[in-house]
Amino acid sequence: MTVRSSRRRRQQAVRGLQYAVFAAAVALVAATADWGRLRQQFARAELVQRLFPEIITTALLNTVVYTLSGFVFGLVLGVVVALMRLSAVAPYRWLAGVYIEFFRGLPALLIFIFVGVAVPLAFPGTEVPGGTYGKVALGLGLVAAAYIAETIRAGIQAVPRGQLEAARSLGFSQARAMVSVVVPQALRIVVPPLTNELVLLFKDSSLVLFLGVTLEERELTKFGRDLASQTANSTPILVAGLCYLLVTVPLGLVVRRLEARAGRGR
Repeated sequence: MTVRSSRRRRQQAVRGLQYAVFAAAVALVAATADWGRLRQQFARAELVQRLFPEIITTALLNTVVYTLSGFVFGLVLGVVVALMRLSAVAPYRWLAGVYIEFFRGLPALLIFIFVGVAVPLAFPGTEVPGGTYGKVALGLGLVAAAYIAETIRAGIQAVPRGQLEAARSLGFSQARAMVSVVVPQALRIVVPPLTNELVLLFKDSSLVLFLGVTLEERELTKFGRDLASQTANSTPILVAGLCYLLVTVPLGLVVRRLEARAGRGR
């Protein structure tokens, strides 16, 4: 007991020293920073007022639409690729593996450039349905599907084998048993990582600016950068960043709640 209490006191002393060092570092930064210049560059009230309501009604709304469209496309394609990855047919597994490694290995920026530039050049007169919104859904969805496919594959493999065997014993075909019995259970298992993927897509939607968008199609990053260039001030970029946090922080809390609930369920 004496050794244990002595060890605990040492740990508390070390932790207290760490807190003290951190507090001193924060106080030093706060005391030496030029808050006036920072406020002038990042928090000019008149520029904040100029951003509203367009930063919400146009930029944030477009960002949400881009994210959801890419996520839905990626989820549907990801389920298909995951089933191909688990298929007994070897060519399906190979194709799914190549797709996953290809789109996970390339930066999302290159995919956007391919969708926005290479496809029109390769197929003159071809237009992606939905214009910019369709291109964004395609670009984000292709990248998301590669990650979602691996997530869903892991979820499917986590479903007890007996579920599939029970469905087969009831007369279900292999494909119908997977789609009707196994996949719905797998989706419940992988909800937390899928929500994480949604957060990542929300941030990746900033790549839309490389497609060349109109004023009404701008998302948060493009909106903030345009006004920052016009005003030679970083306040619009800071406000755009705060708008991202308005969405990503609650989603992060949802992910932690889902993970905690899943942990209790196990």
